[in-house]
Amino acid sequence: MSEAARTAICLLRCDLRAHDNQVLHWAQSNADFVIPLYCFDPRHYLGTRYYGFPKTGPHRLRFLLESVKDLRETLKKKGSTLVVRKGKPEDVISDLITQLGSVSAVAFHEEATKEELDVEKGLCQVCSQHGVKIQTFWASTLYHRDDLPFRPIARLPDVYTHFRKAVESEAKVRPTLLMPDRLKPLAPGVEEGCVPTMEDLGQKDPVTDPRTAFPCSGGETQALMRLHYYFWETNLVASYKETRNGLVGMDYSTKFAPWLALGCISPRYIYEQIQKYEKERTANQSTYWVLFELLWRDYFRFVALKYGKRIFSLRGLQSNEVPWKKDLQLFDCWKEGKTGVPFVDANMRELAATGFMSNRGRQNVASFLTKDLGLDWRMGAEWFEYLLVDYDVCSNYGNWLYSAGIGNDPRDNRKFNMIKQGLDYDGNGDYVRLWVPELRGIKGADVHTPWALNSAALSQAGVTLSETYPQPVVTAPEWSRHISQRLQGRSPHPRGSRGPARTPVQHRGIDFYFSHKKDV
Repeated sequence: MSEAARTAICLLRCDLRAHDNQVLHWAQSNADFVIPLYCFDPRHYLGTRYYGFPKTGPHRLRFLLESVKDLRETLKKKGSTLVVRKGKPEDVISDLITQLGSVSAVAFHEEATKEELDVEKGLCQVCSQHGVKIQTFWASTLYHRDDLPFRPIARLPDVYTHFRKAVESEAKVRPTLLMPDRLKPLAPGVEEGCVPTMEDLGQKDPVTDPRTAFPCSGGETQALMRLHYYFWETNLVASYKETRNGLVGMDYSTKFAPWLALGCISPRYIYEQIQKYEKERTANQSTYWVLFELLWRDYFRFVALKYGKRIFSLRGLQSNEVPWKKDLQLFDCWKEGKTGVPFVDANMRELAATGFMSNRGRQNVASFLTKDLGLDWRMGAEWFEYLLVDYDVCSNYGNWLYSAGIGNDPRDNRKFNMIKQGLDYDGNGDYVRLWVPELRGIKGADVHTPWALNSAALSQAGVTLSETYPQPVVTAPEWSRHISQRLQGRSPHPRGSRGPARTPVQHRGIDFYFSHKKDV
């Protein structure tokens, strides 16, 4: 090998795609050999910081393994491959630099939160010691960090609407990168390495539940197929704003979030496809809403840049003193879906069984944990971190702060009414019966409030409270109005019915995590 040959290591983390990948794009023009590298960092498979849940649960791990394998196959078709190692990126890259002797640069996309930034600091130290150049890029958001109308980042507004209006009027989305058909080869002597198994990383392969709303595989290939299906094959995107608060099935929302979280699909690519769709098919509130929610995702990433470690702080962004409880027995009821509040329990059981929960469900179970139970919001955030297939650190923690009332919500004491929400969005109770089978004998919307039924009705339904299904661990006073309306035969119109007085108004939303709703 010529002494002049240059080798670039491209460390891939949450950017597991070949399209619109600036790290790979840069390396093609700045090296003779390119090593796309993914490291299974053992720190990702330890416990969460405060409550010790596994940091990476079975559903997300399976999705990650599928995404890594898919990227390897894609890169092979382009004359390269994905090198896989088990170890800390700093150590793996140090070993490769020593082994090869020809590494001229290490390139990676920058992240926003502490653990990822600590890795970046370690990489800078390693490269400095070896005299190797570091090349970094920002590419995780729709709008580039350097194009925001708020500089420095400390000037980022603390209200999403102010951020959105300024960005939409004053910033532009950069175009996606044109990637080469063929990639530079690996440096000689580099083995691609084996992709570990679930068991290697301390998890068991989860059984796929047939009720899941996300029966998809990881990887760029599947992500691009999903977009094509949702936009071009079915036109579902054109009715997205009307369906996005659904609870059952695959097609009520885009379901892009798991792929976005691992970078299997570029937000800029979604933006360009929306623009194309609006030009060739139709432009309406629904097509805009997809971009609106990508902006929410951007916003929480920029909030993490602005506030740093404070997004993980018990007191939140505003340093609020809240007397959070740490009642592990209550928390177990919540996480196991045994609170006695069917709408909460159905959502929590869906999460445990599938790694997925709807936008609507996430808002409700988070509000219930923080506002009805008064538990430490970090319990919920870390449980979501463990189980969600679409876990994204910035969106997850930003939204839990938001739900707990100590984040980016300008309204104090915002609380969801579990009974009203259940009646509004699961008016006939089908979702609850799907996930709480012990209540299947209760017909219609009565399933949302089994404790309000008389003993004859419960007996006929085969339900014995405190035996076959728990009494509610808490009841909120605001629930009573909706229970009494039902008992008097004046139930609120379910979501999507024609009743003008009871149908909640759609204000705004975030399909990927929570929506900012005024009707609760």
